[in-house]
Amino acid sequence: MFGRLARQTTTVKQVASRLSARAMGTVVEDSVGPKCYGGTYTVTLIPGDGIGQETATSVKTVFDAAKVPVQFEQFDLSGFTSESDNLMQEALASLRRNKVGLKGILYTPIRKGHSSFNVAMRKELDIYASVAHCKNIPGIDARHKNVDFVIIRENTEGEYSGLEHQSFPGVVESLKIITRPKTERIARYAFDYALRNNRKKVTIVHKANIMKLADGLFLNTCRAVAREYPSIQYNDMIVDNTAMQLVSKPQQFDVMVMPNLYGSIVSNIGAGLIGGPGIVPGANYGREFAIFEPGSRHVAKDIQGRNTANPSSLILSSVMMLRHLQLNEHADQIEKAVNKTLSVDGVRTPDLGGSQSTTEFTKAVIRNL
Repeated sequence: MFGRLARQTTTVKQVASRLSARAMGTVVEDSVGPKCYGGTYTVTLIPGDGIGQETATSVKTVFDAAKVPVQFEQFDLSGFTSESDNLMQEALASLRRNKVGLKGILYTPIRKGHSSFNVAMRKELDIYASVAHCKNIPGIDARHKNVDFVIIRENTEGEYSGLEHQSFPGVVESLKIITRPKTERIARYAFDYALRNNRKKVTIVHKANIMKLADGLFLNTCRAVAREYPSIQYNDMIVDNTAMQLVSKPQQFDVMVMPNLYGSIVSNIGAGLIGGPGIVPGANYGREFAIFEPGSRHVAKDIQGRNTANPSSLILSSVMMLRHLQLNEHADQIEKAVNKTLSVDGVRTPDLGGSQSTTEFTKAVIRNL
């Protein structure tokens, strides 16, 4: 392996070209980047629980119709049983090989049971930046118009650190971890994202008025990073005020950066503003790996198996994945087909007020390719 890498001659100019083309994802050379053999990329696919199998089937059907040069290694991992732990290790090994994954949402038991496979996967691979884009789709009824903001969420610490213990019967201590290096990393990611995507402002979301040390460190570190980007405006906002501002005047937001728990809450508010979780794509980026999944993380077990799920969020997440792989023509083709299906043809699943099935929606997208 090392001999093969040594024989590769990659100029600085070529590397710079690839890094600028790849959208805010893994920033390593292609020799250790996404795996491509004979012009075809291999991607790890984890459909997830609930509607995951149905939406993943929709993506695969669309990819086949569009002749996308991607083959999937599929792992039917489930959060409903801890027996999936061995399969989890196999899926992680596949992600380490392929560097890129597409996944649905895995169920996490409430109160008892194993810890979240979703969180464990992000921590294991150090996939630290969650990106969810909340934007109005023409023709879809929403509470507000002209909504277009990006939520950037730190994925690996905060309240999701999982450090809890019972210090005395009836007394539980749950630790929130905020560190300067990881805060600086996510802050720099947010400002870099704004710079590369022609965004004008970054809002730092916090609760430093109460958690003066933890959120105070997050806020002060983000402010210090902001000063390195004089062309990007920035402000900060307390998280509860952020929630009110989102539902009253969401147009004021552009890029938002925040710790883990706040990002979970804000992404759900964002989904509600533009029509629901079925149309919000998302991605998770790290230094070496990237996983693409719906931006508003819902299992939707209540509609599992009914063929009524909206596959748009996973299809649009796969579009983000294709751009990460620099398959931009295929990405544009599929994204335009989804938008035409929703906005022009009016083909919609029940969550958007329509009556079409998952299968019918998928066929309509393929017609629009």
